[in-house]
Amino acid sequence: MLILLPPSEGKAEAGAGRRLDLTRLSLPELNPVREQVLAALLTLRAGPAEAALTALGLGSGQQGELRRNARLERAATAPAGRIYTGVLYEALDLATLPAAAQRAAARQVLISSGLWGAVRLTDRIPPYRCPIGARLLGVGALPALWRPVLGPALTSAAGTGPVLDLRSGAYAAAWTPRGELAERTVTVRVLHEREVDGTAVRSVVSHFNKATKGRLVRDLLLHDVRARSADALVGALRDLKYTVCEQPSAPGRSRQIDVVVSAL
Repeated sequence: MLILLPPSEGKAEAGAGRRLDLTRLSLPELNPVREQVLAALLTLRAGPAEAALTALGLGSGQQGELRRNARLERAATAPAGRIYTGVLYEALDLATLPAAAQRAAARQVLISSGLWGAVRLTDRIPPYRCPIGARLLGVGALPALWRPVLGPALTSAAGTGPVLDLRSGAYAAAWTPRGELAERTVTVRVLHEREVDGTAVRSVVSHFNKATKGRLVRDLLLHDVRARSADALVGALRDLKYTVCEQPSAPGRSRQIDVVVSAL
């Protein structure tokens, strides 16, 4: 089973180990594009600060993010599972998982990234700022840049098992599974159910969407779920007491499920 996660905007302030070495990262076939994006970020930092902030979707008070990007090639690194510190990763709480679950996470989880394409939790990277929506001089829109290389790499990583795709829409645009692989890919939307004037109302959540997805992955790892098909994966979520509603999907498209929560 392959689990695809989005990155987080929140990241550790600094790494604590060796410098970045692209040759040590998983999915080495992505390295040529990683090098392109790294070079574009360094070029961006050398230009006007205002233009760099705009390209990265930053405000005027976030110049520290530009300085961080300028040090990417010489900054200390840490495992990606420690670099990402947002809501999803706090709920996943990788450090407190038993050793066997951590090993499973290292095998099964890939994190999408505008800079790295995709990395495993154990890949050592420095803190950085490069959202998938960034527009970098010389490389253009990042989803379009990554699409040709992510397709073969993630298809190979998926193997013959199911894919649990928890990426946000912006990152999903960089790779969309098609055909037979899509039919064993499960995407998740989190809905909050509450009672309004005696009627159950469901709505999409944002912040708690991430927390729920983090808890969901943690539960799969803690219970050593080894689903071999999309049906088995959906069944495992129900066995873990998640309220799952499956939406109709066309042949050759990903299966879409809603996970309904009543408490946030």
